Amino acid sequence: MDIRSSYYNDYNALLILKELSDRITYRIMISTIESAKTTYQISEENKLPLSSTYKKIQKLYDTGLISIEKINIDSKGKKVLFYRSRIKSLEFNLNQKGLLLQFNRK
Repeated sequence: MDIRSSYYNDYNALLILKELSDRITYRIMISTIESAKTTYQISEENKLPLSSTYKKIQKLYDTGLISIEKINIDSKGKKVLFYRSRIKSLEFNLNQKGLLLQFNRK
């Protein structure tokens, strides 16, 4: 497993923290830390609306916070994507110099 650290400060850190504080985003990230799951599995497991889960997953994928771990083809020939959090842990430090956000990525 390749673990890389990413540091963000001030404006970008605030945007990321704001996104992670959203209830749906938070549940998606927690749900996919240990294993890859489909949008449907995430929605069902967390009792989240499927449409909101799809939208948030796309946003998290676009920002690089989650990745597609595998793609299966179901019995109808449709792609089934399995998503996984790219974050192993997150730490933030707030002091007189500003905000420092550090991700340990998978």
